[in-house]
Amino acid sequence: MNRRVYLAAVGSGATAGLAGCTSVLSVFGDDDEFCSGDDCDIGMTRNEFVPREYETTVGETVVWKNTSGADHTVTALENQIPDDAEYFASGDYEDEDTAIEAWHDYRGGRLGTRETYAHTFEVPGTYHYICEPHVKADMVGTVVVTE
Repeated sequence: MNRRVYLAAVGSGATAGLAGCTSVLSVFGDDDEFCSGDDCDIGMTRNEFVPREYETTVGETVVWKNTSGADHTVTALENQIPDDAEYFASGDYEDEDTAIEAWHDYRGGRLGTRETYAHTFEVPGTYHYICEPHVKADMVGTVVVTE
């Protein structure tokens, strides 16, 4: 369907025959539902983590959920997590280079639509991470862990 034609039809009050669609955005797969309830803590839209910065406490598990139609990763930046912290990445890779290489070789660490990834933070501090396929679009996030 041509997006401009649809938007013009909706704008003019014409019926577009899209029964069951709740919004213009959902028609095009851009209607990113965010986390709700115990579902997840951080959602992944087309090009961003929501929220971009998340606060938690030591011992808590953080859950990311891909709430878009695009594939994503959660890939910690090794030089931007606390020194004593365990490395984390979707696909459970042991280091950043391996996680990034896996994505580029065979889409390793891929989180498809509605899939989740969880990590328990045991060391207080600030953790920076990226979505490797969308890092150039500034899909970056931070988890701040306190005592």
